[in-house]
Amino acid sequence: MIRKLKSGEYRLYSRKVDPKTGKRRNLGTFGTRAAAEKHEREVQYFKRAH
Repeated sequence: MIRKLKSGEYRLYSRKVDPKTGKRRNLGTFGTRAAAEKHEREVQYFKRAH
């Protein structure tokens, strides 16, 4: 899940809420939406491959 920040950067959040904090986990901040989308695909691949 990608959200645009006020600073103009994009942050990747986990899809599920973290039960410990009650919020979504921050999976990285990226300068462009394309970079965030690319990383999101990498994360999904890693979750399935391991």
